[in-house]
Amino acid sequence: MSAVSASLERRALSLGTANAIDFALQFLLPMVLTRTLDSHEFGEYRLLWLAVATLMVLAPMNMGPSLYYFLPRVDRPTQRLYINQTMIFLALAGVVSAMAVSAWNPLLPGALHALLEGQGPVIPAFVMLWIFASLLDVLPTAEERVGWQAKVVVGLSAARAVGLSAAALATGELHAVLLTLLAFTLLKVGILLAYVTRHHGLGGPAGSREAFKSQLAQALPFAASGALHGLRMQSDQWIAAALFTVTQFASFSVATVMAPIVQIFRQSVNHVFLPAMSRLQSAGNVGEMLALNSRANCMVALLVFPLLAFAFVFADSVVTLVYTRTYLEGVPVLRLYIVGLIAFVVEVVSILFVLQQGPFAARVNLVVLLFAVPLSWFGAKEFGLAGAALGTVTAVYVERIITLRRIAGLTSTRVAKLQDWASLFGMLAAAMLAAAVAGVALHWSPWSAFARLVAGALVLAATYPLALYVTGQWRHLTAFVGTLTAART
Repeated sequence: MSAVSASLERRALSLGTANAIDFALQFLLPMVLTRTLDSHEFGEYRLLWLAVATLMVLAPMNMGPSLYYFLPRVDRPTQRLYINQTMIFLALAGVVSAMAVSAWNPLLPGALHALLEGQGPVIPAFVMLWIFASLLDVLPTAEERVGWQAKVVVGLSAARAVGLSAAALATGELHAVLLTLLAFTLLKVGILLAYVTRHHGLGGPAGSREAFKSQLAQALPFAASGALHGLRMQSDQWIAAALFTVTQFASFSVATVMAPIVQIFRQSVNHVFLPAMSRLQSAGNVGEMLALNSRANCMVALLVFPLLAFAFVFADSVVTLVYTRTYLEGVPVLRLYIVGLIAFVVEVVSILFVLQQGPFAARVNLVVLLFAVPLSWFGAKEFGLAGAALGTVTAVYVERIITLRRIAGLTSTRVAKLQDWASLFGMLAAAMLAAAVAGVALHWSPWSAFARLVAGALVLAATYPLALYVTGQWRHLTAFVGTLTAART
């Protein structure tokens, strides 16, 4: 392993640890909300976040992530130019998003419209600030201040989890929870402005026509691709919201609980590796760029595959512990989603990004979206709640196959050489074996959900290294331990 790769892995591990803590805190938050809000209000809370997630894939138009491409390539004054025009763009996007979730919008679903009427201006104000503050999620890492980013992630996550939990416990009302969420977002905006002031200043230039056109040219194709991809991933939730009750939608939405795990590790690795991949591609070192991507995917697979396998086997206990038995209807949906999440470990969007293949990515996601939506609608009608996820899961694999073939053609590299497939399949087999052992060992256990999860996790932790040895993947574990040791010294 090269010194550069080892350094990047240590940074990714640092940010990944912070994001894992963030996930753990947000994972535990529903334990409070489902026990303090009634099922209808919790369904409304989940519906609000679905609306926010949809706006997040549409309104920012990839302007924040485009900084990963530009900041490593330009000098300090030009960096401030790109940051300023990104902030202005996101501020305007926030205003438009706030208008989109105002009660006057006649296109909103009935359940969401009822929620907005009951909450006044709180939700539009929150959405406006949330869009703007999203720049804090990418800017420090784009400038390779990974340690600072990790500290902020943990601090903000703790503040959010504690604040929302306290509001829910004290009042048992959704309105108080949303007011607290608005206050948290104001805090995030303040930290963003403080960071920019310290490292770049708040002075001009506010923008440049040529620089803005260049940034849009890089961002828009991936914005379109990301929007289509995001809409595809969320379409099944909108279908569930349209065809089922708010309470049933809440059960469906809890099945997405594992998606952030993959996203956390993927973002942590991508945000650290992307600047280096961008530099390598600009220097013509395509082979090294592909090797970095492959190494990153193996690193993610080593950690994510056992988590996904564990959640598949113990899905009923996970839902019961976090969301209560009221939402057990989401268990089959959760298992179906996990099958789809396996493919997300093989991340290739970063390669398309540095190869400037945004238009291709947009076309692929459009085709797959048009395929996924009717399949999910058909599945919901024919098979019920779980069937609504059918289109999304199928589309994931179709999109990955098409994209891998495209990258192979662009880089003159066979698909078989784009990734370390033997290691990926070996780690997946090891994870499935370890989870199966844990499931069999506790299958007849009369214990509570918490006790079964703790015991199952211990069994999996003990058997996974052995399974890695059996499947010939022991070297990945020793390399990861070496990275951990180096990160502590």
